[in-house]
Amino acid sequence: MNLGGADPDATLVARLHAGEQAAFAELVERYAGALMRLARVYVPSAAVAEEVVQETWVGVLRGLGRFERRSSFRTWLFQIALNQARTRGERERRTIPFASLADRELADDSPAVDPDRFLGADHDRWPHHWATPPRRWDESPDHHAESAETLARVREAIDRLPEAQRVVITLRDMYGFESAEVCNALDITETNQRVLLHRARSRVRADLESYFADD
Repeated sequence: MNLGGADPDATLVARLHAGEQAAFAELVERYAGALMRLARVYVPSAAVAEEVVQETWVGVLRGLGRFERRSSFRTWLFQIALNQARTRGERERRTIPFASLADRELADDSPAVDPDRFLGADHDRWPHHWATPPRRWDESPDHHAESAETLARVREAIDRLPEAQRVVITLRDMYGFESAEVCNALDITETNQRVLLHRARSRVRADLESYFADD
């Protein structure tokens, strides 16, 4: 069963089955960044992560004939990448199950958003609502949200996140994975996935608000 709905890579996968090298190149370009981010959770350097990504694509080519499409291609791809990264992490003596990373981050019960941003419980009309709501960057006169500079800032903010949050927000918001796909690929619960994503988004938003305020 494809938990993520229609497979966005179905056409490329069909072309790859037919032997089209261009289809393989398109898939590599589409997922190279996300695979690197995932690999870096498990291995100690970018160089080793690049090797993990290369091994992942080799695994894809070798296993394509056995891909039964019960999940989306990208879920299958990231499961291969996870296996490769964990194996290499063991070799590098730095293996940490993703679920353990997630549990460690979730154990930090500090608020994802500054409590001062909300109205108090005793407010007469809007208890616990925003006192200082998030700024809508798409309404900014300079259209910050569309600028290459802002996108670069978003990527920098994501790179500073704790590892589990970084992977989850990358898959969800940068590559459009459905919640069920992320849970399936990373072997975490829906609740943990939701909390990690909320914390990641809150930290990135706070980083961008600070950036715009300084600007």
